[in-house]
Amino acid sequence: MSVRAFFQVAKVENAASPYDTIHLKVFYPAQRSGSPQEQDMGIVPADEGRSPFKVVIFFNGINCGPEIYQWLAVKLAERGLVVVTFAWVAQNLPGIVALTPGVELKNLAPNTYGTAPTASALPTLLAALERLQSEGVLAGLLDLDQIILGGHSAGGRVAIESADPRFFSQVVGAFAYGAHTAAIVQLGYPPNTILPLPDTLPLMLIGGTCDGVIAKSSHRYGVDWERATTPITRTFQQAIAGNRGDSYLLLLEGANHFSIAHPFDSTTGRPFLDFPATQPEEQLRNLIAEAIGLFIDAHVRHQLKALETLNRYLVSDNPLIAAFERK
Repeated sequence: MSVRAFFQVAKVENAASPYDTIHLKVFYPAQRSGSPQEQDMGIVPADEGRSPFKVVIFFNGINCGPEIYQWLAVKLAERGLVVVTFAWVAQNLPGIVALTPGVELKNLAPNTYGTAPTASALPTLLAALERLQSEGVLAGLLDLDQIILGGHSAGGRVAIESADPRFFSQVVGAFAYGAHTAAIVQLGYPPNTILPLPDTLPLMLIGGTCDGVIAKSSHRYGVDWERATTPITRTFQQAIAGNRGDSYLLLLEGANHFSIAHPFDSTTGRPFLDFPATQPEEQLRNLIAEAIGLFIDAHVRHQLKALETLNRYLVSDNPLIAAFERK
């Protein structure tokens, strides 16, 4: 089995030109056929024996290119998933042009939060998946009733905030790295507020003990956090009730905000705020990918063996795991 990818373009409804175009890269399990189309055009068929494919939509951090998450997309596709990454250059803030995961700021306000999704790119991405289901190498092979949202930093936040069947009935779970739901005081929230999550679907929150970006951004939330992981831990403790056994908190010892990024890009975003990672980066990435893959296998694919393996982390003495909780 190999992993292949192709590119697509989608227009964002109601977005003003030139900021109305999203470029997608779609990764899928492939099976070489030796056909003329494959030889001449590089179009490799999907591995139909592993279909229908559940789909992961991955939301990048602000000014973080999707290519830094390709390693994760490939590892998840190797597990039999279709993974969508994307690039959208837009103005989320007036006068500031950035590569964005798509943040619907009006839905973060105190009078609207929780009533609508914060992932403004998601309707466009879901419509693009519908088109892929009807044409191309993935036609008829997608399970569009089993979509998982994931993301990093601001992208992780909109993923977990938008994973609500009231908004998108086809979404069945979510995960995030380096994300939390602390409320921005400039939007009118009291300091030190943690906003609630939908709390209806399986969820995994992952963070690192050396996350300098989170640690040095606490002023946005009107508080001085005790640890870099404090807002992620508090999101797990306060934003969800849990009690279903499908919500997880995984804190990685020595990981920083960009431990999920490879190859690392120091030219955009805010990596200058980050603390150095204190554990081998490749080992951290492997653990991130394994945890996410097991989470999806256990709670979306309902594989008992994956659930048993994932839950063994609860009693693991792995030096890369600072904390692992389930509720």
